[in-house]
Amino acid sequence: MDDQELAALRATVRGLLDKHSGESQVRASMDSVDGVDRELWAMLADVGLLGLIVPEEYAGAGAGFEELGVVAEELGRALACVPFLSTIGLAVPVLLAAADDVASARWLPRIVEGDLIATAVLAPGTALRAVETDEGWQVSGALAHVVDGAVAEIVLVLAETSDGPTVLAVDLAPGAAGVERAVMRTSDLTRRTARLGLSSASASRVGAAGDGERIARAASAMATAVLSSEQVGGATAALDAAVAYAMTREQFGRPIGSFQAVKHRCADMLVSVETARSASWALNRALDAGAETDLIASIARVVCSTSYCDVASGSIQVHGGVGYTWEHPAHLHLKRSRGSAVLLGTPEDHRRALADLVPVFDEAHVSSQPLQGAHP
Repeated sequence: MDDQELAALRATVRGLLDKHSGESQVRASMDSVDGVDRELWAMLADVGLLGLIVPEEYAGAGAGFEELGVVAEELGRALACVPFLSTIGLAVPVLLAAADDVASARWLPRIVEGDLIATAVLAPGTALRAVETDEGWQVSGALAHVVDGAVAEIVLVLAETSDGPTVLAVDLAPGAAGVERAVMRTSDLTRRTARLGLSSASASRVGAAGDGERIARAASAMATAVLSSEQVGGATAALDAAVAYAMTREQFGRPIGSFQAVKHRCADMLVSVETARSASWALNRALDAGAETDLIASIARVVCSTSYCDVASGSIQVHGGVGYTWEHPAHLHLKRSRGSAVLLGTPEDHRRALADLVPVFDEAHVSSQPLQGAHP
């Protein structure tokens, strides 16, 4: 899509969410049994937003991450209580990276239709073991903080097998044998996580046996793009709320936005948001171009997580005491920012990854080399 088409897509999604995912709808979903706005989820499916990056042969649109990034930003801005990150951001990338025609044909059309909620755990070292029996694959182990794990029908996991790390789709449908779920108590009620206990739970293989690490690595970059875009949207909403409040709240007979300290705070927040937006869009475009993404994905996780946390905190500071109250929406972004920052690796994890990816600076070697163009 060109810039005008992306702007039209953004306007369409924002209009839908302004009408159906306002603060009252978000709070109603937060108070519901499963925390999911299923009416909004069905609407997203009806207008084709769940199939943007799904290939056309599986009933999708065959679009790219630039388009998906626009949708994720708007969902993050609205704090929409839908399983978009888990299903479209985590599970779909695993299925795409696995290039498994059977698995894709089985699940992707259902996801596009909004008929299937799925999730995935991409991190290695989850201590899951799987064995193949006459009845099929069986997975045992425990998982914590599984995004939307309490409502998903399948979870895609990386498990150790006799062939090496392998991706398996574990059946979480109601009544599935060997599965125990427990909703985990977190401060962010707009996105719930669950603990899963698996004891010889039924599963099916996704992709080739022993190809799990490659699949997880490829899917992780795609998942990072969706999460980072969502964080940019949330940070933008927090900034907009702070600026609007600073322009209307008065102290000493004038708006607080006229005070230098508040001006500087809002200016710093704007720079942080735009920096995160640049990192997020750079990753989206790299994925669409088929470029190497390990470096930019880690940069995006660091920058976007840090930005959202900082801007959400700054918005609270601009609002003052009212921002901490349950009735004010500012604290919802504060809590979402902290929860999002620990998904797919913390900023500290990705700083360490960046240190491994960037060549070591050899000061002794560099200082011993003459500068180009310098006299001998």
